[in-house]
Amino acid sequence: MGMTARVLAVDAGNSKTDVAVVAADGTVLATARGGGFRPPVVGVEAAVDALAAAVDTAFAAAGVTGVDQVSACLANADFPVEEEQLAAALEARAWGGAVQVRNDTFAILRAGITEPRGVAVVCGAGINCVGMRPDGRTARFPAIGRISGDWGGGWGLAEEALWFAARAEDGRGDPTDLARTLPAHFGLPTMLTLIEALHLEHVPHERRHELTPVLFATAANGDPIARAIVDRLAGEVVTMATVALTRLDLLEEETPVLLGGGVLAARHPRLNDGIRELLAVRAPKAVPRVVTASPVLGAALLGLDRVDAPPEVQERVRAHFES
Repeated sequence: MGMTARVLAVDAGNSKTDVAVVAADGTVLATARGGGFRPPVVGVEAAVDALAAAVDTAFAAAGVTGVDQVSACLANADFPVEEEQLAAALEARAWGGAVQVRNDTFAILRAGITEPRGVAVVCGAGINCVGMRPDGRTARFPAIGRISGDWGGGWGLAEEALWFAARAEDGRGDPTDLARTLPAHFGLPTMLTLIEALHLEHVPHERRHELTPVLFATAANGDPIARAIVDRLAGEVVTMATVALTRLDLLEEETPVLLGGGVLAARHPRLNDGIRELLAVRAPKAVPRVVTASPVLGAALLGLDRVDAPPEVQERVRAHFES
């Protein structure tokens, strides 16, 4: 049997995977990066195969063959049955003695707090919210799109902007500068030409996310429709955070509310100011802040929580990723 480390931390999102190997004293022995983790698209085994490439690279760099704890925060682990399925797939790889799988939103939450207590709202491609307490209680949402009651995220914002812009141009809706700024982003003159380009895939589907920054720029220039979309997102973020705080009996306690993901981390003034203003009314003791630490740090800390690692060990890991 080869050498082992304390924790293998995995943060696997739709677009990229980060892994870290952590020693018992909190030293980060190695890190590696891989591609996106998308089991609904490629299947569980193929997704884990892609993840395994990054793990193998990190193990080789760290000079270890296994770990005591595998702490994996994975995209698309939205229901307990999915967590169990993914945990079984990781256990089959025999990377560690114990495997814990969580949704990747928990990594962002734990990366931004010094103890497992708080709420995180993540707005990237989609939107999600989780919360946790030191006693192990958690709050979460399915967060799989409109069928689970979600609204927002980069893709959702782009779709909403397109909807309003299309109706503005053909007369079904109120005027908005989005009818000009959205097609202009792709060098097109009208919404009709953009609609045709999207429908015929002359503009690839995956490029729609590029319209989200255009929405925010249009809102910043004063367009009422664009501003209303941004304000609605602020309301959704605060609603999710307030519900999570209430479920965890944290509404009356000073509690961090962390904002993560590409949309929230971009610090758009109207959006982030709106979130703070609404939280001040609906959850006055919430302490909002944007998370800047790498989510793989959160996965590592969750693994160290499982073995009751002392504070100095956790601080050594944090110092590595925040330096």
